[in-house]
Amino acid sequence: MNEQQHATNSGVAATAPTEIAVLAGGCFWGVEDILREVPGVIDTEVGYTGGWVKNPTYEDTHDSKSGHAESIRVTFDPSVLSYQDLLENWFFRLHDPTTLNRQGNDIGTQYRSAIFPQSPEQAKIAEQVIARVQASGKWKKPITTSIEPASTWYSAEKYHQDYLKKNPGGYSCHYLRD
Repeated sequence: MNEQQHATNSGVAATAPTEIAVLAGGCFWGVEDILREVPGVIDTEVGYTGGWVKNPTYEDTHDSKSGHAESIRVTFDPSVLSYQDLLENWFFRLHDPTTLNRQGNDIGTQYRSAIFPQSPEQAKIAEQVIARVQASGKWKKPITTSIEPASTWYSAEKYHQDYLKKNPGGYSCHYLRD
């Protein structure tokens, strides 16, 4: 392959289609820590979405003051990881989707379990996955995960990005369940 062909082929590979998923499953540190390692995940970012306060800070999200959920925006390669697999095999295993507005010791609407579909197709898939997870009997209580409209994404403060990577051993109530 000559240099021009190599450069062209590399450029095509670099622009492969990606998809975005926005998920909330409790404290964003633990969700990000698990999802960043999933094959097909290209990038993760933690932030806030689903509320009414513009440009919220971490402090704004506590005590349900802003309506925002601590969330993660996942950029992934759909040829490696489908949205369905991301939800069914990762998201619904890394947190307890039956606890309303709570994960572990973290309590409040900012810690709710929610999916923010970025397209009508994602919304349909989310509904199907929730129905399958509920019907599976894996969870003895009803699934409380909400499907909420996509809304403005606000990136969390820099110190929250990759928090558990920068602070190994930091607090997390997230782990993969069988």
